[in-house]
Amino acid sequence: MDFKNILISVDASDNALRAVEYAATILSATPGVRVTLLYIERAPNRDRFDTEEAWLGQCKLDHQRVFDFLKTARARLLDAGIPDAAMFERTVLCSAEPSVAQTILDVQQEGGYGTLVVGRRGLTKGEEFLFGSVSSKLVHNAKNCAVWVVQ
Repeated sequence: MDFKNILISVDASDNALRAVEYAATILSATPGVRVTLLYIERAPNRDRFDTEEAWLGQCKLDHQRVFDFLKTARARLLDAGIPDAAMFERTVLCSAEPSVAQTILDVQQEGGYGTLVVGRRGLTKGEEFLFGSVSSKLVHNAKNCAVWVVQ
């Protein structure tokens, strides 16, 4: 694994932006880094919408929010001195199985990423117990890479 090959998993949240900013700060003086922004896309639950149009409208809003986030994240990395040619974006469609955490780990292994960066949502212990935590699963199951969990 190449530790200068960085995978930053994002979800268009403030926590994900903090993870991008942290990575940008750390990596700004590191020559030869390659950074991939990974977004795991899950379509909104269709059952929560009365009509197909409402569901499609939410899908479009979600897509635009992620597009705007990736543009902002890329700008932060550029401002930190990461060359544009060293930045990549990847979106993976994820259904219920495998989990988001497993999808991230699969991408990490496939791409030979030596460093994985993720923001932490800040779940309470009870919420983490009931729902699980992506960052916790990544820390416990990642192999052959460094994992940076940014809060």
